[in-house]
Amino acid sequence: MAAAPARARADYDYLIKLLLIGDSGVGKSCLLLRFSDGSFTTSFITTIGIDFKIRTIELDGKRIKLQIWDTAGQERFRTITTAYYRGAMGILLVYDVTDEASFNNIRNWIRNIEQHASDNVNKILVGNKADMDESKRAVPTSRGQALADEYGIKFFETSAKTNMNVEEVFFSIAKDIKQRLADTDSKAEPQTIKINQPDKSASGSQTGQKSACCGS
Repeated sequence: MAAAPARARADYDYLIKLLLIGDSGVGKSCLLLRFSDGSFTTSFITTIGIDFKIRTIELDGKRIKLQIWDTAGQERFRTITTAYYRGAMGILLVYDVTDEASFNNIRNWIRNIEQHASDNVNKILVGNKADMDESKRAVPTSRGQALADEYGIKFFETSAKTNMNVEEVFFSIAKDIKQRLADTDSKAEPQTIKINQPDKSASGSQTGQKSACCGS
């Protein structure tokens, strides 16, 4: 019986918490459902507060457990949402390519992230509903790319309905976060990490601590 927790810990090498952010109705829940369950529904139920799903993926031979939080986009729930920014390691900023207002609001969401999230949080811009007829499109791909370039983040257009780029988005941000965590692990104090490159000498723990502090 005592072995169960150890087995649970061995289920993954990294636990990554992701947050889906964006206006109500842009398809955050549909993206999450498509990625976590491989399904799509046309029945629209507004997320009330916070919901989350888990999916474990493999990257570079490592098992990555993704805990993906789906947030309500309505103004009245934003105070709930802010509490979840802190623990997020990656944030997907989602807009609807047929709704220009949702695209324009991305700047507001980024301001919220800058205010509430960790400084080193990974971000990715997602233009959803890209399967829609071009006549209904309000935001050209070039505008999405330009905004992403402005903030120095990656950009994908997706369709939860057709599964276009859904896997790619989640795998891309997970890979970037895993790399950041691995880099952090290699610089951290030995007792705080699972997998690391040891310091030059075992007796250099105090030196390592000092240099980590001064080098940050």
